[in-house]
Amino acid sequence: MRDILDEIAGWSVQGKSIALATVIQTWGSAPRPVGANMAITADGRMAGSVSGGCVEGAVIEVGAEVLKSGRPQLMHFGVADETAWTVGLACGGAIEVFLHPLDLDKFDILEKEIRGERTITSVVIVRGPESLLGQEMLILEHGDAVGTFGRDLDPLAFSCARSALSDRKPRRVELVELPEPVDMFINVVTPSPTLIVVGGVHIAIPLTALAKTIGYRAVIVDPRRMFGSQARFPDVDQLIQAWPDKAFSEIEINASTAIAMLTHDPKIDDPALIIALNSPAFYIGALGSRKTHAARCQRLLEGGISEAQLNRLHAPIGLDLGGNTPEEVALSVMAEIVKARNSLSANIRHGTNG
Repeated sequence: MRDILDEIAGWSVQGKSIALATVIQTWGSAPRPVGANMAITADGRMAGSVSGGCVEGAVIEVGAEVLKSGRPQLMHFGVADETAWTVGLACGGAIEVFLHPLDLDKFDILEKEIRGERTITSVVIVRGPESLLGQEMLILEHGDAVGTFGRDLDPLAFSCARSALSDRKPRRVELVELPEPVDMFINVVTPSPTLIVVGGVHIAIPLTALAKTIGYRAVIVDPRRMFGSQARFPDVDQLIQAWPDKAFSEIEINASTAIAMLTHDPKIDDPALIIALNSPAFYIGALGSRKTHAARCQRLLEGGISEAQLNRLHAPIGLDLGGNTPEEVALSVMAEIVKARNSLSANIRHGTNG
């Protein structure tokens, strides 16, 4: 949803009716993940993707029907389907896509929470009684709910939403114990991940650009005005010209935060590392050779950092891609950050601590 938020918001202001298509289940080699969205307007506009191009045409046609009738529809595409071959889904997978008219009042709330970088959970009925089909409940960060399915279903929706929230992954839930079976699709929208770069060095320029491209907020911290200047970093979300202890007091470091130390200067990197290694940041990396890192570790141990905390530190920073240019090094760093975040999500899903 985050990737098509601006388009939907613009159409909403214009008073357009909008159908939302969501991938609610996949099998095999599906081209887009569960939770992928596409928005469709009655006048033929579209934003987002549910298949990377394979089934979009068919989904747009059904989206027009949904907007005309007001009735949600569930679509299945797979390689065994004649329809799937017709629309080009011959890549060895299958997907189910649910389409329903978007409730613009609920979208306004969803948009406000997403832009405010607050967690919000959406629960939509995708199979069940016609009176419930397409109905949505929003559960805000502090537990308040917007919308209801009725007193019998609401507690189940809350329980399933809490489970989805624990691993931050969208899911389809089948409730077979009810008089009439009901399927819910639950999607958790969490705050954007943040990359804090300490040191406005050359590598930081392509690194923050890459981070922004894949949806991270980018923050530059550097007390040296020549390095941490607006001219060098015009597009970052936050630029702090201060020493790490002061700068980090202005930033929320949470489990969606990655921190990269790039200055090579112990006077800047070491204080920042002490703060970072005592934080819940999911990734902490530092630039420098193995010899530089060994000396750094000794200083940090003498400064009170434990061996267990040091084991969280990725250094030398980045995956070994064999690159040397600032752009190649930036790519290796961002690749390691993405790997760390995805590994964390996998560990949460499988109930391990990584």
